[in-house]
Amino acid sequence: MKPKVHPEFNKINVTCACGNSFESMSTSKELKVEVCSACHPFFTGTQRFVDTAGRVERFQAKVEAQKAAAAQAAAAKEKKVRRPAAKAAAPAPAPAAEAPKTEPAPEQ
Repeated sequence: MKPKVHPEFNKINVTCACGNSFESMSTSKELKVEVCSACHPFFTGTQRFVDTAGRVERFQAKVEAQKAAAAQAAAAKEKKVRRPAAKAAAPAPAPAAEAPKTEPAPEQ
């Protein structure tokens, strides 16, 4: 390997949110993770709901807002009633003078 080209490779301590920690190799100085093999449902066999930063609540709020907007649009559409024409129909404009039509020459 060429000197001063590649980043430094360090032995680091990876720390999980559950409290588990283990050593690994990386170019960063330290690494913090939310889920590791000690707490992930696939490895532990237990079901655990992982909600990072309220993603489920934000999604549910977005869906409710869309439903409310759709309901308001439907209510506005029902309120809108066609009004009859108040004025009599305006007379149609006179047709413009037409140019005399010429017939194409017959093909031979």
